[in-house]
Amino acid sequence: MNRLIANRGLLQIFFALQLVIGIMFIFNYIVYKNSISGIYDKVSDNNRMVIKNVIQSFDTSFSSINNLIFNIHALSSDRIQADSGGLDMERVLTLQDNLTSIVSNVDIVEDVIISFDDHDLAITTRGTSNLDALFDRRYTSQRYNSMFWKNFTRSEHEFTVFPAEVYMDQSSGYGRNLMIAVDSNKVRLSNKNLMILINVNKLLKGIDLNSMIPGASLIVLDANRNVILSTEKDLDLVDILNDVYFNPSQEASLTHGNYEYNFYKSDYNGFIYINKLPYKFQNIDSVTDANQWIMYGAIVLAVLMSLLLSVYLYRPVKNIVKLLGGSTLKGNDFVKIQSGIIKVQRENESLKKQMDLVDEEIRRGVFLQTLDGQNHSREQEIQMQKQYTHFFQSRHFVMAAIYLQPEDKPDSEGGFVLEELTAAIRSDLTARYEHAVVYHIEHLQFVALIGLDQPSERKKLVRRFEDFLEAAKQSYLQAFGVWGCVSRAYESKIGNCRVAYENIKEGLLYRHVNEGTVIVDTERIRYVPELYFPLQEIEKLSNCMLSGKVDEGLRIVNEIIQENVSLQIHHHQMVHIAKSMFFFVLKQAESSAADRSELFQLESAFIRKVDHAFTYKEIQDALVEVIRVVANMRNHDPRSKLNPAFISQYIELHYMENLYLDHMAEVLDTSSKYFSNYFKKTFGVNYVEYLNKVRLAHAREYLRNTELSIAEIGEKTGYSNSSTFTTTFKKYCGVSPSEYRKASGK
Repeated sequence: MNRLIANRGLLQIFFALQLVIGIMFIFNYIVYKNSISGIYDKVSDNNRMVIKNVIQSFDTSFSSINNLIFNIHALSSDRIQADSGGLDMERVLTLQDNLTSIVSNVDIVEDVIISFDDHDLAITTRGTSNLDALFDRRYTSQRYNSMFWKNFTRSEHEFTVFPAEVYMDQSSGYGRNLMIAVDSNKVRLSNKNLMILINVNKLLKGIDLNSMIPGASLIVLDANRNVILSTEKDLDLVDILNDVYFNPSQEASLTHGNYEYNFYKSDYNGFIYINKLPYKFQNIDSVTDANQWIMYGAIVLAVLMSLLLSVYLYRPVKNIVKLLGGSTLKGNDFVKIQSGIIKVQRENESLKKQMDLVDEEIRRGVFLQTLDGQNHSREQEIQMQKQYTHFFQSRHFVMAAIYLQPEDKPDSEGGFVLEELTAAIRSDLTARYEHAVVYHIEHLQFVALIGLDQPSERKKLVRRFEDFLEAAKQSYLQAFGVWGCVSRAYESKIGNCRVAYENIKEGLLYRHVNEGTVIVDTERIRYVPELYFPLQEIEKLSNCMLSGKVDEGLRIVNEIIQENVSLQIHHHQMVHIAKSMFFFVLKQAESSAADRSELFQLESAFIRKVDHAFTYKEIQDALVEVIRVVANMRNHDPRSKLNPAFISQYIELHYMENLYLDHMAEVLDTSSKYFSNYFKKTFGVNYVEYLNKVRLAHAREYLRNTELSIAEIGEKTGYSNSSTFTTTFKKYCGVSPSEYRKASGK
C-alpha cells in the first residue's frame, strides 16, 4: 500500500512536470512565432515599398531625360551651317549656350552631346569639339570607340540606353561611371543626333538603396532585357532570364541557387527591375518548421527525462538552469534561474525597441509618400490610411517647417546626430502642442504636422511656434541658424499634406528678403509687383570688372541689393538678380583652358551659396567674394597697352571720335587683324559691337538728361549722321531714339 501511494506521488510529480513543460513550450512557441514572423512580414513589406520607390525614382529620372530630349530638339539648329559651306560659330555658340541652360536643371546629367550626320562637330555643355577627339580623349571606353558612336548615331535605331561603365578623361586621368542614352532617329524631331550622358553615382545618390534587405542587390534591364545598371559586379543573368516567364503587367519571382529574384516592370518605359535577395532569409518558413520540430523533439525528450527527474527534484532545477544558459556557472541554481529570466526580459526589451524603430521608419516612409504628389497603388493607399490616426488627431492641421544651417562658432560643438536632433525637436513640439508629428525630410529640414481644432486658432499657434524657435535657438540649437515657415490651415486629410507642403516650399521661395523674424507666415506673404534690375548699371558692373575698377563694382552691387531690400522683394527674386549679376561679372574672367576648372568651381560654389542662403546679406557677401576673385583673375600688367583695362579706358575716353579698327591697331602698336582677334577673345564680342554699346550707353544718358536734338546727340557720340545713329540705336535698343526719349519722360 505504501509503495502504491509512493508511486501515485511519483505520478503526480511526473504529470505536474509535464504540465509545466507543456505550458512553457506553448508560450515560448507563441512568442517565437509572433516575433520572428512579425519581423519578417514588416521587413518584407518595407523592402517591397523600397523597391517600388526605387522604380518610381528611376521613372522620374528617365521622364526628366525624355523631357530634356524634347527641349533640346526644340532648339534651333538648322542654320548653323553658313552659306559658304562652313559652320557659323556664332550660331553654334548660341546653340551651345542654350543647351547648357537647359541641361543645368537636370542634376543627374553629366553632359549632352549634339552631333549631326553631315559633319563631325560635337556640341556639348562644356563647349564644342570633334567627335573623334571627344570619345577618344574625354570619354574613353574599353568597349566603345568614336567610330562605333558615329556609326550608331547615324544609323537607324530606337531609343537606346547603354550599360553603365567607367569612361576615362585622358587629359585628367579621371573616370566617370556613366550610362549613355541615345535618342531614337526613326522619327526625326530635328536634324540633331542626341546622346545623354547620365552620371550613375548621382542617379543612385537620389535613391535610398540602403533601405533594402541587407545582402540584396538591384539590377535594371531595358525593355529588350539588356542589363544597363547593376549594383553587383560580375552578375550572370542568362540562366535566370531563360527560366522566367511572367505577365508584363504583374510581378514575378524566381528561386535560383541560394538567391531569390523578384521581377518588377515599369509602367513608364517597360524597364525590368530585378531585386536579388538571399534565399535563406526569404525561406523563413522552412526555418520556422525546422525549429518547430526541434521544439517537438525537446518536448519528447523532456517527457522521458521527467520519469527520472520526478524521483529527484533537484534534477529538474538543473535542467531549467541548463535551458536558461547558466549550467556552466557556479552558485545558487535559483539565482541562475532568476538571472536567466532577466536576460530574456532584456532581450525582449531590445527586440521591442527594434520593432518601434521599424514602425517609426514605416510611418516616416508613408509620410514622405504623401508629400511626393504621385499616384500610388491600392496597397500603398491602404498603408497610408492605416497611419491616419497617427498623423491626425484634430479636425484641422497646419504644416510647419524647421530649417537649420550650421554656424561656425568657437563654442559650438563640432558635430551633431540627426536622430538626436529629430528626437529633441519632436519632444519639444509635443510638449507645447496637444498633437505634433515631426519627421526629417532632407538635409537639415524638418517638417511637423500640428493639429488644431479650429482654423481661427492658427494665429495663436504661429506665435507659439515662433516662441519655440527662439527658445530652441537658445538651448539645443545654439550651433545652428534657425528659422521656420508655417503653412495655412487645412482640413485633416491625407491628400492635403501635399498641398500644405507645396505651401511651405512657396513660403521658402517667396519670403521677403528683409524678413525681421525667425518665422515665415505664408498668409502674410504678398506679391511684389516690381524689382530693381537696372540693366545699364549691370553692364557698367561688367565694364568695371573689365577695367579693374573693383570698388566701383562693389558700389554697384551694394546699391542694387539695398534698393531691392527697400522694395521688400521675394527671396527667389533676389537670387535671380544675384545670379544675373554673377554671370555678367563672370563673362569678364579669363577663359583660357587652364582657368576653366577654376571658373567651374567658382560658379558651382556661388550657386550653392545663394541657393542655400538664409538672408540677403549672405547673397551679397557671395557676390562680393566673386567680384574680388574675378578681379584677381584679370590682373594684367598696367604698363602694357595691349590689355583690357587700357583698351576699355581708351574707348571710354575717345568713343566720340572715329575709332576705326586700323586706328586702334596703330594706337596699340599691333596689326588690325591681331587686334580684332585679341579683342573678340578677351571681351567676348567683336570690336564694332562693343564700340556701339559704349556709344549708345552715352546716347541714352543724353536722351534722358538733355534737350539736344537727335542729330546733335548722334554727332556727340561718334556717328557721322543722324540716319546711321537712328538705325544703330534701334538695332540695339529695339526702339528709335525719339521713342526712347518719349518713354523716358523727356
